[in-house]
Amino acid sequence: MRLTGPEPPGEVGRNLRDSVRNTNSSTLGAGFVAFLLGATGPALLVYQAATNAGYAAEVINSWFFAIYVGGGLLSLLLAFLYREPICGAFPIAGSALLVTALAGYSLAEAVGAFLVSGILIALIGVSGLFDAIMSRVPNEVIMGALAGILFKFGTEVFAFLPKQPLLVGTMVGTYLVSFRLIRRLPPVLPALAAGLIVAGFSGRFDVGNVRFSLSHPVLVAPSFDPGAIFSIAVPLTLLAVATQNAPGVGILWANRYEPPVNAITIFSGVGSILTAPMVGNGLNIAAPMTAVCAGAESHPDRENRYVATVVQGLLFVAFGLVSATAISLIQALPVALIVSLAGLALLPVIFQALRLSVGQKDHTLAAGITLLIAASDLSILGISSAFWSIVAGIILAPILKQVAKEK
Repeated sequence: MRLTGPEPPGEVGRNLRDSVRNTNSSTLGAGFVAFLLGATGPALLVYQAATNAGYAAEVINSWFFAIYVGGGLLSLLLAFLYREPICGAFPIAGSALLVTALAGYSLAEAVGAFLVSGILIALIGVSGLFDAIMSRVPNEVIMGALAGILFKFGTEVFAFLPKQPLLVGTMVGTYLVSFRLIRRLPPVLPALAAGLIVAGFSGRFDVGNVRFSLSHPVLVAPSFDPGAIFSIAVPLTLLAVATQNAPGVGILWANRYEPPVNAITIFSGVGSILTAPMVGNGLNIAAPMTAVCAGAESHPDRENRYVATVVQGLLFVAFGLVSATAISLIQALPVALIVSLAGLALLPVIFQALRLSVGQKDHTLAAGITLLIAASDLSILGISSAFWSIVAGIILAPILKQVAKEK
């Protein structure tokens, strides 16, 4: 291993000028869809995590400001430096982890864990450890942990069905019909529209409490607790690198790009460090959003698809600046709609994680045990199940794979 830096940038001035010249309806549409992917279900996960932890309104506003403004700036930086459709965002799986993992830790300890995670990601980038970690931690184990963490979000949709049959049933039905008939939009977006209509007509959407205001970041001094570092920082780092950065790089390779792997990891880590004091839970590239912007639908010329990422980045920054308004909108929604939307938005990720974990032959049993531990409420030494699931998977994977070979 040797110290590495970000790859040299391209013609930044030309990329800036061309971004205006090559903006068209397809780049605007792809950038907007990518933005919606990050501003619907993932935003609700962050809101759930913050409210479950009992954070004050100004802290939640700051959290949204940090991850959306930070994610948007990361998109713009990578797009203009390297002319590739690399979408910056925040760790979706990590946000789901925080819905339960923040319990028992103070705000300062959570910020300390976020800061440690950013440092770890930056070190992974500058040390060249990215490939080494990915080669030593079986992908099935990481996917098993991801599936276990997210599994409860999928089941909660149907747990709410008998409580709010009209609202939840309409959303699920709309999701299924849209999945079958509407190809150009993620099915969660029509489901959201249907949920809003039902909630509005049934009087459960209190728009009178929606407030229009700008977000104001707050700074929180970090405190470092070993339990929080192992329960939050380590899983957050592995999930960000393995479930977002790694698949995102793979998507870019599949679309015949040459992504700046070091730059992606280093800038993600530095951005995470800078946003942690504002209660940001980290920055990374978003694989699903990158897939939207890197596809042929975003621009016929592959060299100009980075413009869709510029659109997504600008929309993320704007959303972060007015996220206080967005949070008041979320607070006006019924709980059943929030839970259902988050669960439906995560269904593709849950099913993909299941397929890439227990659906693979090399580490099926180890991945399955990892999944079950992650989905449990296991806590040992004050450290949550997400960490122990990955530890168990790493230990069991080579042992159980060897047993399978001997047969």
